[in-house]
Amino acid sequence: QVRLVESGGGLVQAGGSLRLSCAESGRTFSFYAMGWFRQAPGKEREFVAGISGSGGGTYYADSVKGRFTISRDNAKKSVYLQMNSLKPEDTAIYSCATKRGSQIDPSYLRYAYWGQGTQVTVSS
Repeated sequence: QVRLVESGGGLVQAGGSLRLSCAESGRTFSFYAMGWFRQAPGKEREFVAGISGSGGGTYYADSVKGRFTISRDNAKKSVYLQMNSLKPEDTAIYSCATKRGSQIDPSYLRYAYWGQGTQVTVSS
């Protein structure tokens, strides 16, 4: 059974940085694309960033491009989201997810397994 566990959320002031981690267990990690999604209160879940199975391809939402960086360490079966220049509008619950297949996809419907989420709060 695939299990994803996120860590690294917290409270930070605007302009600050956080690094989220997501560890997977249960299957061959390097075969599959990973994504980070977020959901703020009263809003729909939105795609933040994705990375291909090999790590050679990445894709970002326009709202985070240039500020966030997704990476993965297949030996550690982990994916990371480095978030810099954080803004109050980045406040949300951030979840990592994995899909069948190695290609990135921004649609949350394509992702089969999800972590429990970690809260990120950015104060102004």
